[in-house]
Amino acid sequence: MHQTDDSLSEHESSAIHEPRLWRDKGWTARVIKNEDGEGWAVEMTRDGCAEPALVGPWTMGRNKVDPKPLDATAHQTLVKTASEVIRRHEQQLHAQLNKQCSIETDSGSVTVKLVVTPDEFEPYGTLTAADSLGEVIATVKVPPDFRLTRDGAARWAADGFNKIR
Repeated sequence: MHQTDDSLSEHESSAIHEPRLWRDKGWTARVIKNEDGEGWAVEMTRDGCAEPALVGPWTMGRNKVDPKPLDATAHQTLVKTASEVIRRHEQQLHAQLNKQCSIETDSGSVTVKLVVTPDEFEPYGTLTAADSLGEVIATVKVPPDFRLTRDGAARWAADGFNKIR
C-alpha cells in the first residue's frame, strides 16, 4: 500500500516542469520575450509574491530563434541568484532602517540606535540610548527621516536625553 505525505504531495502537485515555465521549490521561472524585442528573458518569482525578484537575459536555443528550454539545473541556479538578490535587498533595507553610533559621555560610553518603522500611513523613528551594559537610558520618538549623527547623539546626551524637537 502506498502512503503519501500530504504536504509533499501538495507541493509536488503544484510543480511544473515545462520548457518555458518551471515551478518548483517555492519559485517560478518563466521565459518571456524580451520587452525591447531582442531575444528572451527569464523572470524568477518567489511563491506568494506578485512581482519577480529577478529578471535577466535568457540564452537562445540552438536554432537562434527560440529560447533554451528550462531544466532542473538552470532552475536551481536561478533560485540561488534570485535568493541572493532578495537577501541583498533585505540587508540594504535593514541598513537604511537601522543606524547606530557610540558616544562618550561623562557617565561612560553610550550606544545610540535609530530604528525606523516604515508604516504605510504613519512611519516613525525610535531613538534609543543604552549604556555600556545595554541598559536603556532613554527612548524618544523621532520623525522617520531623522538623521542619526555622532554630533547629534552627543547633543541629545548633553541635553539630558530629552525629547528631540
